[in-house]
Amino acid sequence: MPRGYAGKYLEVDLTKEKTNDTAIDERTLEDYFGGRGLGAKILWDRIGDRWAKVDPLGPENILLALTGPMTGIYPGGRICVTGKSPVSNGTVGSTASTEFAHELRTAGYDGVIVTGKASGPVYILVTEEGGEIRDAGHLWGTIGEDTLKMLNKEVSEELTGRKPNVGLWKEPGMIYVGPAGENMVRNAGVMTKLCHACGYGGYGSVMGSKNLKAIVAKGRGPLPDVWAPEAVKLLWKKAHEELIARDSFRRQGTGYGGWSTGATLSSEPVRNWQEEWHDERTFGGPMFENRFWVKKYWTDFNCTCNCMKLSCIPSGKWAGDITDNPDYELQSYLGTNFGIFDPADNIHLSALVDNLGHHAIGAGNAAAFAAELYQRGILTEEDLGFKLEWGDTEAFDRLLWMMARREGIGDVLAEGTYRAAKKIGEMKGVDCMPYVVHVKGIEVGAHGTRSDHDFLAHDISYAVNVQGGDHTSVASDGFRELSGAVFSDSGVICSFARTPQNIIFGLAKAITGYPITIDSWRRVTGPRIVTLQKALLLLGGPDVTWTPIEDDDNPPRFYEPLPSGPWKGRTTDRELVERKRLTYFETLGWDERGIPKAETLQRLGLEDLEPSMKGLRV
Repeated sequence: MPRGYAGKYLEVDLTKEKTNDTAIDERTLEDYFGGRGLGAKILWDRIGDRWAKVDPLGPENILLALTGPMTGIYPGGRICVTGKSPVSNGTVGSTASTEFAHELRTAGYDGVIVTGKASGPVYILVTEEGGEIRDAGHLWGTIGEDTLKMLNKEVSEELTGRKPNVGLWKEPGMIYVGPAGENMVRNAGVMTKLCHACGYGGYGSVMGSKNLKAIVAKGRGPLPDVWAPEAVKLLWKKAHEELIARDSFRRQGTGYGGWSTGATLSSEPVRNWQEEWHDERTFGGPMFENRFWVKKYWTDFNCTCNCMKLSCIPSGKWAGDITDNPDYELQSYLGTNFGIFDPADNIHLSALVDNLGHHAIGAGNAAAFAAELYQRGILTEEDLGFKLEWGDTEAFDRLLWMMARREGIGDVLAEGTYRAAKKIGEMKGVDCMPYVVHVKGIEVGAHGTRSDHDFLAHDISYAVNVQGGDHTSVASDGFRELSGAVFSDSGVICSFARTPQNIIFGLAKAITGYPITIDSWRRVTGPRIVTLQKALLLLGGPDVTWTPIEDDDNPPRFYEPLPSGPWKGRTTDRELVERKRLTYFETLGWDERGIPKAETLQRLGLEDLEPSMKGLRV
């Protein structure tokens, strides 16, 4: 077994109510590393050519909670949750910062593989003694805050009674779902801590479909051994020095983005992306910091960045609501995208979404989509049961609850924006797709492409991304993301904690002993992972299968001219998108329609995909 890995995975069959330890061979670990890459490999190996027939919300789907060899060692460790996505029908390596990953590793496991479906609500407990399937009937229906309190108390008291605690704290780490996940809201998140989520991909609904409320871990052992301890110490120190020098990010996190991204970059969603510019200074970072940040430096386990800020509303109708920051994505999707520019209202909706277990980007996108349909008279007060007007916080609060409970119109919106648009279009006899801001079913992050001033490689960032609208793993017309986000998601570390690549790749090699280089990730390992994900996305099914090249495109709204702001009239250049898309396909060894070529599959060791891809090339 290579260094950096605990060497085993906990396999849980919920149908048979059995658990056992399993191992993954060293060649597979070297080829796919961990997290996002390893998850795609496990899924293909186990599901194979049945992929298009497997319902992501059926018992045949597999839920994976995976670490990587750098998790817990490199600053900013995370957990990666993956499976066949009920949103895209492909795979997404969905990550979140959490102590759960550290607890899992110190319990002696690199991940958890969940199959089948429980007969009733359960949670899984992982310790160095193995895995246990436990009744969760008393937890089903609870919001995030209550789930955390109840499970923390229940598990920590029992384990302390079994054996005196050894470790940094007595509480376990956990991932869990709220009501949205329980009710299989298609894009629900897998929650962790109070306000972190593995959001993209809809894996909260996969947990709900398996009657799985939570996975809880408590470790008492050390992290896995590393290959070159002295090199790890030296490079860790360099990484720490790099991160601690980022003073602005440490002080502000992304909590200043709610005003600046719209006002200075014209790339923030405003009223369902009808605009991307605003100059509402009441929504500026200082208004959050000075009024609501009660803890200005807050960090995840073993992370130098301190990018989180704890917000609490001290008085008024939302008094007592707590969340972190909110970060930029929540400021925008649960603020400006609703026409809301009041920090307290935004903090309230952010806390609500987390407690309900929604994916904030997915739920915020779907709710704003409904508001635009109401604005245009496509949805009526009779359809909704109330007026849904821009800026009405209580109306959006009500709608988010309805979505989590699948009540009324919320049941339709709970299918995600793309599927909801198709259903509402059929109900109303109106084409609703021009108002949907998604790529391959996955709602896009809060960064537009029209002004060309945001951080993305704008033209094709979302269009050709194998993870659809996921802004944390955008594509480019070269190799950049292959040694960036694909590497981070597979090593399972935080993108915000990335340091110069000579440091981060040096650490990866020092931890594992693998001959890891930037070039090997850009030309072999990264392309292998992305090509496998692309193949699974193309296979899709059973309800939606994406059309090659036709669906490798931006949302229609991103080709509309910006209606306001300093870049008024600018839009995404369609011809440039088409050129860059072709360049991207050529770079990765895919054909002109974006289907992996036979020789590419052979070169990357993916030849078992050829029969499936050959059928698509016809």
